[in-house]
Amino acid sequence: MRAVDLFSGCGGLSLGLENAGLNVVAAYENWSAAANIYQQNFNHPIFEFDLSDVQGAVEHIRQFNPDIIVGGPPCQDFSSAGKRNENGSRGDLTLSYAQIIIGIMPRWFLMENVERINKTEVFAEAKKLLREAGYGFTEMVLDASKCGVPQKRKRMFLIGQLDTFDNFLRDKLLQGLSRNSMTIREYLGNQLNTENYYRHARSYARRGIFSIDEPSPTIRGVNRPIPPSYVFHPGDSTTQLEEVRPLTSLERSYIQTFPKTFNWNGVNKTTLEQIIGNAVPVNLATYVGNCIMAYNEDENGILNLVNENLQEI
Repeated sequence: MRAVDLFSGCGGLSLGLENAGLNVVAAYENWSAAANIYQQNFNHPIFEFDLSDVQGAVEHIRQFNPDIIVGGPPCQDFSSAGKRNENGSRGDLTLSYAQIIIGIMPRWFLMENVERINKTEVFAEAKKLLREAGYGFTEMVLDASKCGVPQKRKRMFLIGQLDTFDNFLRDKLLQGLSRNSMTIREYLGNQLNTENYYRHARSYARRGIFSIDEPSPTIRGVNRPIPPSYVFHPGDSTTQLEEVRPLTSLERSYIQTFPKTFNWNGVNKTTLEQIIGNAVPVNLATYVGNCIMAYNEDENGILNLVNENLQEI
């Protein structure tokens, strides 16, 4: 299955889908720093492209003849962190994404985003356009910690296929979910050489110290040291600050399930933290990709069986 990744970031979605057996043939990203990281890690081309230019994007992407278009339009305007503005320019890219899909009309598409996008008007409008174009949907919020990622990170997936019924992929997506959330120790063992670590919270009303015997909270785009005036929270995993440190950039990438062989060269630390925090966890993408491939194989098997029976008749 030939895939094109739009708004690719550093490549978490692409890498996960490749691990599931999809053939990613091209990627598009307008953030130069993220595109530079992507280029270091993949053999197929990545294009720095403003995807708000829908007509130009359609003309450029069509050459790759994708079976599936995948991507996560920038989600900051829908995020629970900071000011929300679904009518912001980044929110408009959700509609651009839908319009590009309609311009290409691949058999499949996949859109991933923050959980709360499904409550926005712009998302409803994007789905309306895609439905009118003939796509059936499976829409589901997945917890990455139930999909092979040691991180409590919820992401919304909208997966579409032409000329099919709604919820066509629901059973596949539900079948493989783990009953329990994956902890950092289960995934990395004792590789971090610490039992407790600091993760900067969005407000001082939230805990900031976590144990490796639980899933990580969402990896954010910031990574700060422990404040000298840190006030302990009732939920903190320890009150012994000498036992606590923040995670390094590379350690955060491991919790995003990037492999240790992944290259992160050429960007400053602040930008790197943003790139890692914005990425799709690789194993989450692999989980969804495996479900798509399994469903596609089932469909092909049924079609082959029907053709064989017709030939016998």
